[in-house]
Amino acid sequence: QFQLVESGGGLVQPGGSLRLSCLTSGFTVNSYNIGWFRQAPGKEREAVACLQRFSGKRNYPDSMPGRFAISRDNANNMVYLQMNDLKPEDTGIYYCAADTGGYVGTCRLIPDVMTLWGDGTQVTVSS
Repeated sequence: QFQLVESGGGLVQPGGSLRLSCLTSGFTVNSYNIGWFRQAPGKEREAVACLQRFSGKRNYPDSMPGRFAISRDNANNMVYLQMNDLKPEDTGIYYCAADTGGYVGTCRLIPDVMTLWGDGTQVTVSS
């Protein structure tokens, strides 16, 4: 059974850092394009970062600040999102998602193309 499980969210002060983790099961982490998305209260879900299958090429939206970095640990089937200098506007639920449809191109930063989702982890940036 394919599954994604996120962890690492929490309450952090502005300027702080968090590292989110996503454990994949049922498949190897480099088999599919996989990424992080977030949804703030009252807003649509948006892409944060994405990794291409096999190559690990990173893809970030132009709108996403350089404070975030996605990485992958193939040996442990983990995907990480390192977030630095967090701001209140980064508050939201962060989801790990995979495109299990077999697309082989650069990871697409479009929530609708992702076919497998985790339950999300809450990130709150507040003083």
